[in-house]
Amino acid sequence: MTEAVQRLKEMVDSTDNIVFFGGAGVSTESGIPDFRSVDGLYNQKYRYPPETILSASFFERNPEEYYRFHHDKLRLRGAKPNAAHLKLAQWEREGKLKAVITQNIDGLHQAAGSKNVIELHGSLLRAYCARCRKPWNAEIINEGEGVPRCDCGGVIRPDIVLYEEALDQEAMEAAVRYIRNADVLIIGGTSLVVYPAAGLIRYYRGNRLVLVNKGETGADSYADLVLHEKIGEVFSQL
Repeated sequence: MTEAVQRLKEMVDSTDNIVFFGGAGVSTESGIPDFRSVDGLYNQKYRYPPETILSASFFERNPEEYYRFHHDKLRLRGAKPNAAHLKLAQWEREGKLKAVITQNIDGLHQAAGSKNVIELHGSLLRAYCARCRKPWNAEIINEGEGVPRCDCGGVIRPDIVLYEEALDQEAMEAAVRYIRNADVLIIGGTSLVVYPAAGLIRYYRGNRLVLVNKGETGADSYADLVLHEKIGEVFSQL
């Protein structure tokens, strides 16, 4: 165990008020590609840029092309929680962790056993009709091919926040509340470049801010502890 991991362990052991804020790097060790790394979805070639395909206006205009991308790149395909997901769920059971705030849409925190998960960008495990808002089982968007249709004729869509759409206000308010009151705030697997989610860090009032990310972030200089390592490998030592 390195000195930095030992310091993190001491922080975790000394509190019962941890909040975790995570991004795509939490799930890459489960085999889910991120969006901005060299091998991420944004650096692969498609007929349209992924940023365009994942926008609300494109979905409305061209659901066929959206679902070609969705079925090819967004299906979870049996991904399982990794050491980071499992450790966070353990801390929650032990009464140490108050909330997981995630930018991910894969549901792996819940699969690991976490209960209080704030999903800033929604989830691929929920679906609803874009026209009448009727909820649908997520299998209808994640299995099969083509564009799934509601009984009303509307297009069924995943319950995720697409580009051009606002984040859920209740989720943001809950995230701010937990971060503001946290003793230890651990931020993991995110480069902190996607706003408004990345701006949540400014609400932290404590003095035990931990950043765990493979690469540098713009907030490294503000943190009390920085680990440039894979989060699953770090958490497996705690």
